[in-house]
Amino acid sequence: MIAAARSAEAAGFDSFWVMDHLYAPGAPQFDALESWTLLSAIASSTTTIRLGHLVGCNPFRHPSLIAKMAATLDQISGGRLELGLGWGSVDDEFAMFGFDVGTRQERAEQLGETIDILRLMFSGEPFDYPGKHFQLSGAYGRPTPQQETIPIHIGGGGKRLTMPLVAKHADWWNCVASARPRFNELAPLSGAAKISVQYPVGVVTDEATRAKVAERSARRMPESGWGPALIGTTDELTARFASEADRGVKLAIVRFHDRADPDTIDLFGRDVISALRE
Repeated sequence: MIAAARSAEAAGFDSFWVMDHLYAPGAPQFDALESWTLLSAIASSTTTIRLGHLVGCNPFRHPSLIAKMAATLDQISGGRLELGLGWGSVDDEFAMFGFDVGTRQERAEQLGETIDILRLMFSGEPFDYPGKHFQLSGAYGRPTPQQETIPIHIGGGGKRLTMPLVAKHADWWNCVASARPRFNELAPLSGAAKISVQYPVGVVTDEATRAKVAERSARRMPESGWGPALIGTTDELTARFASEADRGVKLAIVRFHDRADPDTIDLFGRDVISALRE
């Protein structure tokens, strides 16, 4: 993971994102690193690339602890944290690991209160918070983050629970890959938030490998969970991402078919990112 982040930084990527799960949902059993600890290690091993979760699972931690962790990581990284949060949609994970998290409606309400508390904690000033789900008295956050404002990303695609939170609280709406087919319907609900989108990407280096790249993409990122993959040469991908920018997407989050092979990271940075910046 550290090597991938360093490769992405060298290739010109703006940001590097990790999951926040106690296991990998829908995948075979394998090591799943704790995300905040992992980002701290990556922060100390990189210098410019921005770092975050897509997205942090709010029910795992009390808001005051999230605020403390976020401010600490922002200090460690020199002001490079992007704070991604969601209300937690993998119900099996909560049952598996013994979290009593309430209903989805309650979790969405808790996320809204968490963001209120985070911003109060980040001010460094004492405050009281008499919320429905969280009550704080005389609390304060020190140290404060290095950034004047840590950008808050809310991820998801639910019209009833997620998008109202985005419009009210978020600096960024992260459209998860599975919600991309509904982008035109959801984007107007994001309010003033900037838009980022997750994309499963297969990079074709030779026409003879196109079918194999498509097959690996489908196996690693099934369309049922990730939506249609972007499969193409670097020229084709450049054109596709340019068209996504025309739709209002400010940040593209890519997940590669080959688990981010260093050569793929380098090629994508050299031929796609540089072309888009030009």
